[in-house]
Amino acid sequence: MTDASLPVVGGLRLRPLTKENILYYYFPLKGMVSYAALSVNVMNPSIAIRLLPKRDVTNFLLIHTIFGTTLFLFSRPHLKGVSTNKRLAFSVCGSVLFSFGSVLVWAVLRSAIPRNQGLATALGLSSGVLIAKLAYDYLETNDSNCAGTVAKKN
Repeated sequence: MTDASLPVVGGLRLRPLTKENILYYYFPLKGMVSYAALSVNVMNPSIAIRLLPKRDVTNFLLIHTIFGTTLFLFSRPHLKGVSTNKRLAFSVCGSVLFSFGSVLVWAVLRSAIPRNQGLATALGLSSGVLIAKLAYDYLETNDSNCAGTVAKKN
């Protein structure tokens, strides 16, 4: 089965299970699922309390979000020419800033809206999608600008 013939689910193409795809596609994808769950957990913690009454899943979701986002950033073309140590440091830093910044946004939003669980959940998910989309577009712009710079040098 070629990459082009793999099924598409909701706009996401299933990729073959290779080391590269597992590290830089599936783990980041799992990180984004954790990010979505984190947005709901921060905005409406009662859902997590009902599902897992004796566990706080916030740190679990945060760690998985950071891990997936770090791998996603590490694989970006604009960091390819950077040494591995710096690339890892930049990726972890960007991931932590993205994740903790999002948590801060959700905490502020939660305190600013009326106490309505449905509204909080919807606002958490929609703001998470917006933040993630903006971050993705920013990275795509960086990558394309770097590709233009490299092309101009050659």
